Amino acid sequence: MTEPTPPKPPVSPPAAPPARVLICDDQELIRMGLRMVVDSQPDLTVVGEAADGDAAIAGVAALRPDLVLMDVRMPGRDGIAATAHLCARPDAPRILVVTTFDLDEYAYAALRAGANGFLVKDAPAEEILVTVRAVLRGEVMVGPSLTRRLVERFVLRPAEPAPAGQGLLTALTGREREVLALAARGLSNHEIAGRLFIGETTVKTHLGRVLTKLGLRDRVHAVIFAYESGLVRAGD
Repeated sequence: MTEPTPPKPPVSPPAAPPARVLICDDQELIRMGLRMVVDSQPDLTVVGEAADGDAAIAGVAALRPDLVLMDVRMPGRDGIAATAHLCARPDAPRILVVTTFDLDEYAYAALRAGANGFLVKDAPAEEILVTVRAVLRGEVMVGPSLTRRLVERFVLRPAEPAPAGQGLLTALTGREREVLALAARGLSNHEIAGRLFIGETTVKTHLGRVLTKLGLRDRVHAVIFAYESGLVRAGD
């Protein structure tokens, strides 16, 4: 009588390769510090460095990083111009703006150009890693209250809403406008749900439809649109 064949042990799925990071900053010490933080993690690896926007664009083309840590104030092509150039491509990497101050107008301009969030240069290593991983997951790392502060301080609003913005607003339902307006005022999904007596999942659904209808990348750019179109005004 033959003995039954013992079951084979489950095969663990292969580990995902580490996320590829390109660091762009004109200060060598900053690049070194960021490299040390990123390379200390098994799920992250620095694949290259750049000292200005042109070098960052060339590095993205050659190295295909998943994420670019992008300084904003650099000689030559700065981080804003480089971000706009990269984000115009359908295969753009995630871009995390690295700035000196948490309310740097350059950081706002880079977000408007398509960046996925921003990071303050003197942030502790743990915060840097949390922000990097969140952006790699597809999140936008600008909190609701900070989004409002950025927009209210730096959006240059015309006397009347831009006609193009007004036209796009007509594509939204009344509830979608309500959700967008509350997001622009700095409310989180949980707070919006409580204000409108709906579930958080419903809030996320409405925001997703807003992004699709308006052709916007993420929540930050939806908030910017809300102000620039006149749906919400600073101080409301």
